[in-house]
Amino acid sequence: MKYLFRLAALAVAFILNISTMQAQTSAYPETGNEQLAVIHTPYGDMTVKLYNQTPQHRDNFIKLVKAQMYDNTLFHRVIKDFMIQGGDPKSKNAAPGEMLGTGDLGYTVPAEFVPGLLHKKGALAAARQGDNVNPRKESSASQFYIVQGRIYTPREIEILKTNYGVSFTPEQEQIYTTVGGTPHLDGQYTVFGEVIDGMEVIDRIAAQATDGNNRPVEDIPMTITLQ
Repeated sequence: MKYLFRLAALAVAFILNISTMQAQTSAYPETGNEQLAVIHTPYGDMTVKLYNQTPQHRDNFIKLVKAQMYDNTLFHRVIKDFMIQGGDPKSKNAAPGEMLGTGDLGYTVPAEFVPGLLHKKGALAAARQGDNVNPRKESSASQFYIVQGRIYTPREIEILKTNYGVSFTPEQEQIYTTVGGTPHLDGQYTVFGEVIDGMEVIDRIAAQATDGNNRPVEDIPMTITLQ
């Protein structure tokens, strides 16, 4: 089963999740001293901070970085104005044009949905299998994506609020109408960090030519180190 975004089913899943999202309240204290990691690519480096509010994803990511699991894996799925995805262990030494996205490490990470951790541009989030086989929305152990997204107009935000009953705080509306992102993924995939330096690298990678499976025509390998 590929770790993909089931875009056609997102609207239904999003509606079903609204009541759960609105019932949640944040009980986490102010964060600080976040672990930083650097994702090194041919198009530059991205520094990400890992959220303390999602400790299981944070600790799993740190463990994999220390084990050098990500070294020489590829950004194997790139969709402009949406996201860049990597972390498939099968992408190491993959043949040109080979379809990727099915690799895993034999375990999942429980979902950690935290109000206020949004799919804004630069958000680091965990990929997962679809709801039909993964109703608990558990995350892939290794595959992740970084949001590029797009800027939403105030009118589009109003449509989300009206048609799907979504509520945004004024701060969240400001983020999606200025910084941009993918608000329809909130509450569907665990956001566990964000890019704090090298945001332009996301745009460079997202601009690369891809094949019919959204794999970049020219491989985009990565290594990740802790800072």
